[in-house]
Amino acid sequence: MTETTGLRRSLGFTDLVLITMGTVIGSGIYLVPSLVLRQTGEQTTLALTVWAVAGVLSLLGALTYAELGAMRPEAGGLYAYIRDAFGPLPAFLYGWASFVVIASGSIAALAVAFANYLKPLLPGVPVPAPLISVITIAVVAAINVRGTRDSATVQNWTTGAKVGVLTLLSLVLIARGGGAAAVSTAPATAPNASLAAGIGAAMIGVLWAYEGWQYVTFSAGEARDPQRTFPRAISIATLLLIVLYMLANVGYVAALGPSAAANSPRVAADAVGTVFGSVAGSIVAALILVSIFSALNGMVLTAPRMYFAMARDGLFFERMGGVHPRFGTPAFAIITFAAWGALLAASGTFEQLLTYAVFTGWIFYALGALAVFVFRRREPNAARPFRVPGYPVTPVLFVAAAGLLVANTVATQSGRAAIGLGVVALGAPAYYAWRARRARRADASAAALENSPPVR
Repeated sequence: MTETTGLRRSLGFTDLVLITMGTVIGSGIYLVPSLVLRQTGEQTTLALTVWAVAGVLSLLGALTYAELGAMRPEAGGLYAYIRDAFGPLPAFLYGWASFVVIASGSIAALAVAFANYLKPLLPGVPVPAPLISVITIAVVAAINVRGTRDSATVQNWTTGAKVGVLTLLSLVLIARGGGAAAVSTAPATAPNASLAAGIGAAMIGVLWAYEGWQYVTFSAGEARDPQRTFPRAISIATLLLIVLYMLANVGYVAALGPSAAANSPRVAADAVGTVFGSVAGSIVAALILVSIFSALNGMVLTAPRMYFAMARDGLFFERMGGVHPRFGTPAFAIITFAAWGALLAASGTFEQLLTYAVFTGWIFYALGALAVFVFRRREPNAARPFRVPGYPVTPVLFVAAAGLLVANTVATQSGRAAIGLGVVALGAPAYYAWRARRARRADASAAALENSPPVR
């Protein structure tokens, strides 16, 4: 166990790699490739370049966070980096937005997508989709409450399965794909705006498909030998994601051709259909179900560690800072996070909130990367088991990419951006309320100690 939190260090190198990959690979790789091809004018080389550049930008962020995670291997990850570099308020605002919308809305979206893909495979079973969503979140929460080791094992098997099957399918598509238009499509249309604007829009979509590698930082406090395993795991996992995503894109185009792939609403299913025929839909549906379940498990495994750290700082519900005496997990933080996500999934209210607020996460991802500069200046002699390669260029490029993504959203969707920033700003009153409550409790404790009779 860690001395400061009581959480058990039970995650090894392989666990961290598969947590990272499993949390990233959700539905993006099955949806975004056709969008990218359309936005880049069906130019395959250009589309693949967008995937490669976005992957490299994600790798730059992963390498930057690798230094931070090795230097500060504690529960809370990104929250702790922002807190120690820039103070508790911006760190709290990130945690607040994550709990209220970003992470909770993401697990709600994953659970709803899981129900939507599972329902057609259960013909005649009278179970409403919202109930399936809630049950899915409850099952994942139960696995995670029972033990970090148990949930990591589930993550390892589900991630290994989806990575293995997606890799195999991609290789088969490349080997046997004829590039024919296997689906009926309308003639391709060029992007409405200029090609440069199309590339920018495509880049945002691809960065969303890569998004999620930062969640593993929340679990650094449960990693074994984190100074060595964490930086290697997050870096290698992101590299493997780039290779896998490039392979899948080449497979889709090899099977369908650029035009058909660009215009296909179900590019993965249509591509697999060229090889496997009528069973393609079931194959892809099963693959997506495993992908979604793995991503959902990865988020429930990691995100509650941030709320646990916030509670330990006295800035969130006190019970969320507790460790289950038998299972050694932040059980109450997991249950609370899952319950809120299930409520959002059942009510359907997550969709607009998530659309409005998810881009704000990139503001905090940039702050996390900027923390490297703060720690290098403030603590020049601190132990750094891993140093980000190419410093300072590596973190600068990542921060610039995050800044461009946020600026693009503000410029092109100003109303949506304003609402998202408003959700984050609503955390400020909550922060000051919790800080005042903590101060009152500290004063009460001091008064009680002062008035207590002397020990004889």
